[in-house]
Amino acid sequence: MGRAINKTSFSQRDFNAFRRKLHRCLSALELLLERPGFGCGEASIGAELELYLLDRQGLPLPKNVAIQKQFDDPQLALELNRYNLEYNLSPVSATGTPFSTLEQQMLDVLRRLQVLTEKEGGSVLPIGILPTLRRDDFGESAMTDEPRYHALANVLHQMRDQSCGINIDGEDAIHLVQSDVTMEGACTSFQLHYRVEPARFTSLWNCIQLVTPLVLGLAANSPLLLGHRLWHETRVPLFKQSIDGRGTVGYEWRDPARVSFGHGWLSDDPMALFREMVQLYRPMIPLRTDEDPVKVVEQGGIPRLEELCLHDGTIWSWNRPIYDPEGDAHLRIEMRALPAGPTPIDMAANSALFIGLAEGLVDQVAPLLSALPFPYAEYNFYRASQFGLEAKVLWPDITQNGLRERPLVEVVRQLLPVAAQGLEKIGVDHSESQRLLAVIDDRLSNGRTGAIWQMTQYSKLLSGSLSRMEACQQLVTAYGERSTSNTPVSEWSDI
Repeated sequence: MGRAINKTSFSQRDFNAFRRKLHRCLSALELLLERPGFGCGEASIGAELELYLLDRQGLPLPKNVAIQKQFDDPQLALELNRYNLEYNLSPVSATGTPFSTLEQQMLDVLRRLQVLTEKEGGSVLPIGILPTLRRDDFGESAMTDEPRYHALANVLHQMRDQSCGINIDGEDAIHLVQSDVTMEGACTSFQLHYRVEPARFTSLWNCIQLVTPLVLGLAANSPLLLGHRLWHETRVPLFKQSIDGRGTVGYEWRDPARVSFGHGWLSDDPMALFREMVQLYRPMIPLRTDEDPVKVVEQGGIPRLEELCLHDGTIWSWNRPIYDPEGDAHLRIEMRALPAGPTPIDMAANSALFIGLAEGLVDQVAPLLSALPFPYAEYNFYRASQFGLEAKVLWPDITQNGLRERPLVEVVRQLLPVAAQGLEKIGVDHSESQRLLAVIDDRLSNGRTGAIWQMTQYSKLLSGSLSRMEACQQLVTAYGERSTSNTPVSEWSDI
């Protein structure tokens, strides 16, 4: 949904023409993937960092348009809600010190944004969900005034069943009768991109799906919503429920959720994922171009496939295939499950673990998948989201006779050498791997993630005489001080 648009309502004729164009795009992409050498090239890593803007009281600061204009950097983009921004980090080679380079980019942009935001009476913060959000911070008035967001809101409203709401279990379970698309905007992420050659795409995709629950459990940083202690990674149910308009009663079957972990292990080439998104999901924003993508491919060119890319952007799977026509056209895997924060070094360490595990397991993935049918991988994802570092997961063993549940911490500790081997295989410097996996090891040893730190401190603050909002404000202040220091969350002190 990053594309600029100039329409907010569409006719049935628009939708019918768009559907036909999507299938034309699929035909073009299939031809392109058959072209020798397409998508081959050096592996690279990129990321998108979503951020909150805060005022001096730690409350949302709805000035993203003004700050973006003053920042004057094309890599800084507006987000759905007026108090959020997104910075697109420059992609880097996967060899050498890629994660330290991304970390330094994050430190630089946070410093620059902090200077600018202070002039507007506030600060900038990388966190999965801002604890000080209030019910009044959602709704149409909270939405960034951009046609693409109004179009999205209009379509979701038309699709939404009136029985939809927000229902999330936890220590302080929350039940909201009505949902709103701006509640999706409460979820800020650190979205990792990994360029993958087509020949390796299927095995790496499956590995990334397999290890996503493990990395998410260690990265969890979103435990609070409207003062309620919920899941360690509350972004997962909140994002799904704020987008999901399918209703819950009176249906023998339902369309697949637009926010999902996926529908099975990938057994074919990457085309299967692109076909799936076209064949399973109705278009939401039917904007067309004049390009004939099949003709472009047949003439030896690279099609833009803007309709397919736009449609892809309205299906929010936690891992997503990306076609990029820019420059050296290629395919990427976008890993969308990780939250923003707590610090650049933590996000760099999460990235190193993610890619290291996927690359370390890729040569043995087939027997692992047969030992863990896909529904159990999906089970792992939601258990890791709910319980974070304290989750138990079903992890495959090629010598097993039946499934066995194990502590997530135990599984990750066992796999750290595999992650180190995976990073070494793709050319990451040993010192880089050692430094960042040590951050992960400390998190395992200290039992402290961003989510655990927030919940522990919040409960401590509530045990005094503070109201929920006062406790949230003190929590955000303390979090911001520690985040700015770039000290790994495993070393954060109590309030």
